[in-house]
Amino acid sequence: MLFPTLHRGVLLARRQRFLADIRLDDGREILAHCPNTGRMLGYSRPGLTVWASERTTAGRCAWTWELAEVGGSLVGVHPARANALAAEAIGAGRIPALAGYAEFLREVRYGAAGSRIDLLLRGPGRPDCYVEVKSVTAADEFELGIFPDAVSERARRHLQELQGVVDAGGRGVLLFCVQRADVLAVRAASEIDPAYARALQAARRGGVEVLAWQCAVSTCGIALHRPLPLLA
Repeated sequence: MLFPTLHRGVLLARRQRFLADIRLDDGREILAHCPNTGRMLGYSRPGLTVWASERTTAGRCAWTWELAEVGGSLVGVHPARANALAAEAIGAGRIPALAGYAEFLREVRYGAAGSRIDLLLRGPGRPDCYVEVKSVTAADEFELGIFPDAVSERARRHLQELQGVVDAGGRGVLLFCVQRADVLAVRAASEIDPAYARALQAARRGGVEVLAWQCAVSTCGIALHRPLPLLA
């Protein structure tokens, strides 16, 4: 996935969940949309080098915060890109465990709670494969990517829905899309959401497959490129 032209600057403040004040290298101070509504642990401190994209529509200039630099590595701060990154990688056959399906659907309703699955893969002679994608952008002091970065009842519900798929004879897959290149593995953030950590362990025991893939991140673009270990 290629980025539009990015403008480098310094983060002045994350004003609220959806806004950030940034001073660009050319001296302009801008108000940028912050697409990440989570806690953004470790990569939302004032003074960090950041990159923003600019979009002009109908005479309006809008900015979006895209990247942050932490310890010399780039972090993708846009969690909604995870679905597109996963779809791109699966479509290109880069994830062997999810390769070989003939049909590729997005945002299909499923489960008892009427959730929408991020990706539904279908192929002749194979059970339907339901793929839930989660963006990992936070990391701990041991260079481990962590999810979630805030208590998430919704994420726990998605695990239950995937378990229902498996129990019905389908294939349920949770795919962690790690939008940073400075982590060695992924783990559930039990110190933040212990209920999610327990639910993840139960889902894995129940047959839900869990994959973690790391992105290569640059100021030109971002793409899933290699698997990471998942720690219990």
